[in-house]
Amino acid sequence: MAVPGWLERLRAAGKTALLQDGKRKIHYLFEDGKEMAEEYDVKTGQLVSRKWREKSTLGGSGKWQVEVGEPASPLLGALESELIKESSSNPVFMRKDTLTSFQWRIRNLPYPKEVYSVSVEKEQRCCVVRTTNKKSVRTALPG
Repeated sequence: MAVPGWLERLRAAGKTALLQDGKRKIHYLFEDGKEMAEEYDVKTGQLVSRKWREKSTLGGSGKWQVEVGEPASPLLGALESELIKESSSNPVFMRKDTLTSFQWRIRNLPYPKEVYSVSVEKEQRCCVVRTTNKKSVRTALPG
């Protein structure tokens, strides 16, 4: 049996929608138990965030994995005891999808934006962000 296409899976999913804080929030529950939550800006219709969640090995709800948008602040969610944690001052890469483009946004840059240059290396399929002192950060392009 062939795996049903994305559109068929979306149509077959259970859906709940609501308007809150200027956003249209839609929750999808798929037949295989996966969940997807999307938020759209009511004024522009743009996708603000998309998150996925799967059942854990023991059948409980797993953690949300952010696909589009900014991850929720750990201060807002339940406190988790982590011994090793990424620095909150590190740059954060996130994707923003619009009707006409896919955008990559970078938050927490330590220097003014004039210090940075951005290039694409087609052979390695990555974006490179460099500073004038030649330090660089690479991120893989999707697809």
